Amino acid sequence: MGATKKVTLALFIAAGSIVSPTPVAAQNYPAKPIRIIVPFPPGGATDVVARIVGAKVGESLGQTVIVDNRPGASGAIATESVSKSPADGYTLLLATASTHAINPAVSKVPFDPVADFTSVGLIGSAPLGLVVHPSVPAKSVAELVALARRSPGKLNMASFGNATISHLAGELFQSMTNTSMVHVPYKGGAPAMTDLIGGHVSVYLDTLSNTLEPAKAKRVHLLAVTGSKRSPAAPNVPTMSEAGVPGYEAVTWFGVFGPTKLPSEVVTRLNVELAKTLSVPEVAQKLASQGVDLTPGGPGLLDEAVKRDYTKWAQLVRQRGIKID
Repeated sequence: MGATKKVTLALFIAAGSIVSPTPVAAQNYPAKPIRIIVPFPPGGATDVVARIVGAKVGESLGQTVIVDNRPGASGAIATESVSKSPADGYTLLLATASTHAINPAVSKVPFDPVADFTSVGLIGSAPLGLVVHPSVPAKSVAELVALARRSPGKLNMASFGNATISHLAGELFQSMTNTSMVHVPYKGGAPAMTDLIGGHVSVYLDTLSNTLEPAKAKRVHLLAVTGSKRSPAAPNVPTMSEAGVPGYEAVTWFGVFGPTKLPSEVVTRLNVELAKTLSVPEVAQKLASQGVDLTPGGPGLLDEAVKRDYTKWAQLVRQRGIKID
């Protein structure tokens, strides 16, 4: 958020406090533990990010921050539960591009990702890694594209689930390179990586944090990252654009949301604490180890991310005829 916006917001809150006193609940916030709902099981990247950030924010606020994992329906169960929670700042959602932009673009969900939520702040983004089995005769993205074009439909491309960011990133790759591969969806990243390492599938796009160790062990070849710039976690690995697919980008982001009509005073307090937390070197280092590139921002930037990704992936879904089932 720029300096002008900060001043404008500060003046707006100040003016509002004169015309209409701040509710006592907002003045005393937080007066009890805060719950962060995570739409995925424990142990995954989103869960780890929630626990790293939540613990530090809790220290700063002087309240316990509880991480509550509610997986199911590709994140829709957790997301809907937050949309129906009281708008008091004690129930928050740590959402990703997959749960908050891709799901609504692919299937009918019981919530509106914009109208039913209040954006609190953006944490960062995480690219995927394009990896291939060592038996694939391609040591670069250009060689992979050439191979796929010579043998359309012969290579198979795994994903960690149908209509996930992993799947859509693969569809975007094929669309932009004029190639055709067979999609093989798995129920999660672990079984997909296991089959890639075993040579049962040839190509896979997974979160960078999950591809680094197998690549270091030379069990897979990491050809590129899917962000617009190189990742600090893998500085020697080129981006897709650098590797020969200009303009390619497919990342997931992490953002904090509350229910709609969350008081502006609560949003401001949470965003300030979130920014302070992300500036702590220890926190930044832990998030970087998860492949997260920090891009902290206010509610406006998070709103833009939701709308931008929804539009982008909805268009791809229509073009490629992708369905959730």
